[in-house]
Amino acid sequence: MWNNEQGYDNTLNAFRNSLERLQMDYVDLYLVHWPVAGKYLETYKAIEHLYEQGKVRAIGVSNFLIHHLEDLMGSCRIKPMVNQVEFHPLLTSKKLLMFCRKEGIQLESWRPLMQGRLDIPLIRELASKYGKTPAQIVLRWHLQQGVVTIPKSVRKERIEENADLYDFELAPEDIVRIDGLNEDRRFGADPDRVDF
Repeated sequence: MWNNEQGYDNTLNAFRNSLERLQMDYVDLYLVHWPVAGKYLETYKAIEHLYEQGKVRAIGVSNFLIHHLEDLMGSCRIKPMVNQVEFHPLLTSKKLLMFCRKEGIQLESWRPLMQGRLDIPLIRELASKYGKTPAQIVLRWHLQQGVVTIPKSVRKERIEENADLYDFELAPEDIVRIDGLNEDRRFGADPDRVDF
């Protein structure tokens, strides 16, 4: 749900228009894109309605921090099933990850490869150790934490490489070492500082 279309009635209209453009009867996943102050609660209520009508198979949010989730869960009927956030070795968001696990909300990572900023000594070292690429190391780190990833690429060989993650596993101590790279560094907007 785009930010400029948030609000209860706007959400229902925007969704209807999207279905027409897609020529579909339903969508698999529908998310509130950002926690737009004063609008996201009503937007989510509309999305709950669409879910109850069978127009959406799973519902959730994007870019919600713990306090946004707590606010939303204080009034929603259906807990978000997904929270899509920026999440990567330089922004590990451990408290958010633990909160989502505890609440049964699937964390999904956008920008998991840090916009290609993979020239990090530890990541290169682990790529050599496991005989994999730096991207595969980072994506495997996500998967072993139970985080769904959305790596972006238009190149066929990179898409194939990004999917080739199931013939190895990072040792627990290497997961901890990657966790140690955290700098709370965002490459996208901060959910607490967006102005929509």
